[in-house]
Amino acid sequence: MNNLLAIRIQKKMADFSKGQKLIAKYIEEHYDKVAFMTASKLGSTVGVSESTVVRFATEIGYSGYPELQQAMQEMIRNKLTSVQRMEVTANRIGNSDILDSVFNQDIDIIRRTMEETPHEDFYRAVDAIVGARKIYILGTRSSLALATFLSYYFNLIFENVLLVQSTSEGEIFEQMIRIDKRDVVIGISFPRYSRKAVKAMNFAHKSGATVVAITDSSLSPLAKEADNLLLARSDIASIVDSLVAPLSLINALIVTTALRKTGEVTQVFKRLEDIWDEYGVYEKVDDKSIEPAL
Repeated sequence: MNNLLAIRIQKKMADFSKGQKLIAKYIEEHYDKVAFMTASKLGSTVGVSESTVVRFATEIGYSGYPELQQAMQEMIRNKLTSVQRMEVTANRIGNSDILDSVFNQDIDIIRRTMEETPHEDFYRAVDAIVGARKIYILGTRSSLALATFLSYYFNLIFENVLLVQSTSEGEIFEQMIRIDKRDVVIGISFPRYSRKAVKAMNFAHKSGATVVAITDSSLSPLAKEADNLLLARSDIASIVDSLVAPLSLINALIVTTALRKTGEVTQVFKRLEDIWDEYGVYEKVDDKSIEPAL
């Protein structure tokens, strides 16, 4: 268990009530399970009231049970195996409608990300990106989808963008060999964190480039090397990586940088529209063939 949390519990152990000692013992032995329990569920599991659980959290220095729960989630976010994630997901959904549950979880993740994202950090990252000579974008495993999406639109906005291919560590460094202080590297990774992404960010930092990390926590290994840290919530207890909040953050990056370069971007899109029409890139839809909804 996290040393800080363990120290907090041990300091207060002598003053705990009988019920609070039961909670402390259960947390010490099963903190990986408690991280995803409601206060009510934890109380019923150890045989105490929900209010006793809430008082326990404040007694050891947290503002409430949600903050204690978040501390435990931070401890295990990079340790859950795929099997454990499946078990947690099944327990969380229970008998609820799966579709509604997933939608509601994603809505909550985006809401919390919006509330917790410092605007000054976001716009500082935008300034660095707009002023860069070259933009390197790196994402591995499930985060590769985010990196590819960002790269596609940034290539329409900027002249010099490289989506770093992450098939091997050697190839990553070869693609980034000319990187220097005039460049920006955008690294994207969420639990479980990619070792390749961490090493690439370390290399970029040592090379003097400005590093923008898009990740889920200040405790993320990507955060250590970041000059600009953009945090987006991800659901670490889902069978699949919930990347709706990171994608929304990336959408905001694309829109903001495009608006900063409105004149240039407008000309690019005008030319692209002409090319798309000339070469029939997109299928044309006859408005007359679309029946109005009744």
